[in-house]
Amino acid sequence: MMKKRNHPDELLIGLVSISDRASTGVYEDQGVPALKEWFTQALSSPWQMETRLIPDDQATIEKIVIELVDVTGCDLVMTTGGTGPARRDVTPEATLAVGTKIMPGFGEQMRQISLRFVPTAILSRQVAVIRETTDHAALIMNLPGQPKSIRETLEGLRDEAGKTIVPGIFAAVPYCIDLIGGPYIETHDDVCKVFRPKSALRTK
Repeated sequence: MMKKRNHPDELLIGLVSISDRASTGVYEDQGVPALKEWFTQALSSPWQMETRLIPDDQATIEKIVIELVDVTGCDLVMTTGGTGPARRDVTPEATLAVGTKIMPGFGEQMRQISLRFVPTAILSRQVAVIRETTDHAALIMNLPGQPKSIRETLEGLRDEAGKTIVPGIFAAVPYCIDLIGGPYIETHDDVCKVFRPKSALRTK
């Protein structure tokens, strides 16, 4: 059922944690709580979220993501987990299967950020896609599973003076959502400063 918006520019976010062990209660999921905390700090415009915790199963991932976009009406879906080279890591395959446009720049930038810390960042296979239906579109992105990596990926990296060294991916997300017909997203600049061309800025 399509989720009701409380405001025309309310952002609907789907957060999906993908893990065999977390979904069966072996350990507590960290991905969705970390994302919820980040959005609470970062967004200044209205938003609400839908969360899911599911196993590493491609058919299940595809079903849930499609449901969040086509049925719930999410404008943005973020997944955590399942992006490595292990046999059970199938999140990128599921994401590509449900997308109608590939957005390779997001995955490229995520790896650039992670490579500042570990050489094994090249093993990460995060992807991003747009899913379009006849009357709706959404941006779907794969994120890392660790809270620290999630924050660094979204915000980017700064030096001790607070100057951006490597831009985070979320700076480009609001304009992407604009271009696919979604709500106008605003953030707290001290957490993540959004970039839009001057022609796309909304006058106060």
